[in-house]
Amino acid sequence: MSGAVKPVPRPSAESQPYWDGAQQQKLLLQHCRACGQFWFTPSACCRHCLSAEFDWQEVSGAGRIYSFVVYHRLYHPAFEQDLPYVVALVELREGPRLLTNIVGVPWQEVRCDLPVRVTFDDDGRGMLIPKFAVHRD
Repeated sequence: MSGAVKPVPRPSAESQPYWDGAQQQKLLLQHCRACGQFWFTPSACCRHCLSAEFDWQEVSGAGRIYSFVVYHRLYHPAFEQDLPYVVALVELREGPRLLTNIVGVPWQEVRCDLPVRVTFDDDGRGMLIPKFAVHRD
């Protein structure tokens, strides 16, 4: 086992509200006041209509796995104990897609279109990281 430490996100000015929301166990996304669309990744204007008039709103955190890959190979020593792990593109009910980890289910059971819900994983240093777990209605 290595003594490597997992990297932590380094919020930008655009993404800081997203990470602040995560620390309160809320999934916040930018919402355009002009066209009413949500988007992700954070940016200075709406990716749908280019309006700079937006706010941050809490979303449901519910979605479906759009695509995924299972990592069996070690690319960073701090993730050795996590192997194998799932990296997925989750399409939220509100529309945007987020790149994330799928947790709480064996990797062999992960498939596209599986319903998931956001969960917040404590990185052990006080930072909550949004991840997704299978949610069977």
